[in-house]
Amino acid sequence: MLHIINQSPLNSSTLDTCLNTAAGGDILFIEDAVYAVTKGNAAEAKLKAAMGKFKLHVLLPDLEARGLGDRLMDGVTGVDYGGFVDLTSNNKTCQSWL
Repeated sequence: MLHIINQSPLNSSTLDTCLNTAAGGDILFIEDAVYAVTKGNAAEAKLKAAMGKFKLHVLLPDLEARGLGDRLMDGVTGVDYGGFVDLTSNNKTCQSWL
């Protein structure tokens, strides 16, 4: 399953809800959720712990639009819009966490 998160963990509990509820799969961080996958942020420890259960991806254009392209956490795969399409087509189901 592909889990899509678009809200910053600083303003929303969406990431925590996903990590505590979902059984595994891919997580794609888009829009303001890209702050979650940067080095030194408040969610870094949670995400590192979740890497055994989930594969983490970030939409690079959203990361770069926020000037964070050089702060990506290790273990997170950057994807472009084509990669976003590939993730949606390679997963049987998608869940957008709002």
